[in-house]
Amino acid sequence: MPLSEHGPVRKQQFHDRLGILHDTLLHRTLRQRFPAAFNTRWTRRHWVHASLFATLGALLATIVPGFSSQLQPASQLHATLPLSLPPLTVRAPAAGQGHQWDVVQVESGQTLGGVFESMGVSSQTMHQILEQPGNREALTRLRPGAELAFALGEDGALQGFRFDRTPSQRVELSLVGGKIHEKVLERATTTRVAVTSAEIDSSLYAAGRRAGLSPASIAVMTDDIFKYDIDFKDVQPGDRFSAVVEETWREGERIGGGRILAATFTTGGKTYTGFRFERDGKTEYFTQDGRPLKKSFIRMPIPYARLSSTFGARRHPVLGKMRMHKGVDYAAGTGTPIMAAGDAKVQFVGQQRGYGNVVILDHGRGHTTLYAHMSRFGKIKRGQQVAQGSVIGYVGSTGLATGPHLHYEFRVNGVHRNPLSVTMPPPAPLAGAELAAFRAQAAPALARIESMERLMYASAEPAKGKAKRG
Repeated sequence: MPLSEHGPVRKQQFHDRLGILHDTLLHRTLRQRFPAAFNTRWTRRHWVHASLFATLGALLATIVPGFSSQLQPASQLHATLPLSLPPLTVRAPAAGQGHQWDVVQVESGQTLGGVFESMGVSSQTMHQILEQPGNREALTRLRPGAELAFALGEDGALQGFRFDRTPSQRVELSLVGGKIHEKVLERATTTRVAVTSAEIDSSLYAAGRRAGLSPASIAVMTDDIFKYDIDFKDVQPGDRFSAVVEETWREGERIGGGRILAATFTTGGKTYTGFRFERDGKTEYFTQDGRPLKKSFIRMPIPYARLSSTFGARRHPVLGKMRMHKGVDYAAGTGTPIMAAGDAKVQFVGQQRGYGNVVILDHGRGHTTLYAHMSRFGKIKRGQQVAQGSVIGYVGSTGLATGPHLHYEFRVNGVHRNPLSVTMPPPAPLAGAELAAFRAQAAPALARIESMERLMYASAEPAKGKAKRG
């Protein structure tokens, strides 16, 4: 029967017998050739023969590639095959692939002209871009960190320019043949509500910035929300504030802060609260129980002034006679702005004998205020509605006056009252459906603030200067 019909087992036995026969013949040959090699001590002649056979074996392995390859382990075998590749072709850039942009961040103190100069772009090209509608205002008010992108040709000429006109608008300009083509890209933004809190260490401004508030948001806290209850000149280290704010995000990046929805301020062991709410289409801030934080009147309608004459009988500085002084005088430099003491309707704008240039405001409910000796009027006219704090004129010395100052009068149903001591009428609180809507809006904001403050100020002696956002 042929060998192949015995199967794998018979083949293996066959190979084993061949190996035994080979070893037997080799052993007999060596014994015949070197009978004393394995039984007696080797002589010098034995060592010479062994060296000769070893050398011949090494030469045979080197010369015969097949024999050498058989000595290598199977894991080290490898082969290289020549492959023919198609010729390499260079493809030119397809038209319309867009510009290659070099993005530059505006540094502190750097001007737009300085940025263009650093990119090797002429001032003539810059002015051509500024002349495009809507560009000048955005590009001349760049803040540090703003990004400008330039696309330059091989000759260094400007081919494209990109900037953000608004948080949601990106403008791309292409310069072709001396003409500018504009493309406006809308960038999606989202609004998130966050709560932030900080303890004052060195200053309120520093603490606010550390907590992530913008300068405008800090000003809202000091000038709108707590203006009537807190004298911020007396704020001490250890005082703290919290705020619920709206933030604008774009492509995963916070790009700005927005409205303050709620705020608390703790100073002198007392906590003040303020919540944003719209009443009759007008935004105001209210206490937790729905009372406006804004007072009906401000007692001093002129900033940074000195009280030079009080209310009551006095000798007139010009006429030299004893007369009733029906208001108070504030000495200030010519041109100092004068503000409306409260929301009002302009009743009179013009001249009145000894008062010189004068403005009279009607605040309703029988309350009027008078402002005299102005150097000039603000941009107001009779019958116009003005808001509290609006500039209605500027300090002067018109009429019977010895120097620049503001004469200010407060009248209730035509009767003069001392502006420094009169009881100001309280603003109307929220009521009915408005109060219910306000409470529903204020409750979750207050809960977020309280939760944040429990986390930050649970310790009796919190670490100074800490701030946190949530």
